[in-house]
Amino acid sequence: MLFAVTMDVAIPEGLEDQARSELVAQEKAYCHELQKSGVWVHIWRCVGQYANLSVFDVESNEALHDVLWKLPLFPYMTIQVTPLALHPSDLAAAAA
Repeated sequence: MLFAVTMDVAIPEGLEDQARSELVAQEKAYCHELQKSGVWVHIWRCVGQYANLSVFDVESNEALHDVLWKLPLFPYMTIQVTPLALHPSDLAAAAA
């Protein structure tokens, strides 16, 4: 199942620099792990925001919930999830 996920990040201003750096590094490592496994299919930065638009390929709603819940920055995110389906006008999908 494919999902488009928008993640807006709002790390508290009072968080110590070292704690912030560690969280961001953990987030990046987890993101890379999920990309290598094929779960995190795409990630794009939303210009001018501390946010991204990503596409995930998982088996179920519960699997996506588990992936998102484990994001190190999850406590500081507002997340919007949109389930995706193939569009009949997609030439790539029609060729498959």
